[in-house]
Amino acid sequence: MAHVGVVLAGCGYLDGAEIHEATMTLLALQQAGATYEGLAPNRNQHHVINHVDQSEQSGERNILQEAARIMRGNIKSLMNADLEDYDALIFPGGNGAAKNLFNLALAGADYQVEKDVLAFGRDAVEMGLPMGFICIAPMMMPFFYPQGVQMTIGNDADMAKIAQSKGAKHVNCAADDIVIDDRHKAVSTPAYMLAEHIGQVHEGVSKLVKAVLGLA
Repeated sequence: MAHVGVVLAGCGYLDGAEIHEATMTLLALQQAGATYEGLAPNRNQHHVINHVDQSEQSGERNILQEAARIMRGNIKSLMNADLEDYDALIFPGGNGAAKNLFNLALAGADYQVEKDVLAFGRDAVEMGLPMGFICIAPMMMPFFYPQGVQMTIGNDADMAKIAQSKGAKHVNCAADDIVIDDRHKAVSTPAYMLAEHIGQVHEGVSKLVKAVLGLA
């Protein structure tokens, strides 16, 4: 039975992890007979957004504590996670992922991956762990993998150009489909980069989970 680490950026698509994508990942893993555990950085998220009116709120929130809401407490700090415990990793997206795991939403084409996430991802690649990347999360792949890794964020030409400038090979993909790089054991799906409804997210994420587990 495969055991999968699901790396979350908080809770809520505007300032944390996209909840539909995260929940669909957990459901697909359970239905496939896999077990899972949440992982998240133990530090404050970039900012807090009111998801009713999209206004920025005062105060701070911790990424790990927020992500624990999705995982019902089944979560561990990224710093305390041992990659030997996992057969694969999956990174759900959300605009908050592009603020808390990497800073694409803030820095644009000059973005970088946060040091803790970067070290974790590169170590996972070194160990040969299969990984899945959902929505905007595939934009971390050029930092984890060698030049030429295949990935998708859908069909956004500007975003694809940025990914390719970092060394990735972008492949256009529908919301309910996936791109598999067998050589690097990497799978990606556009999800809410393109999806018009939750059903498309479910289809794409389910395919991604099946492919990742098939590589494990």
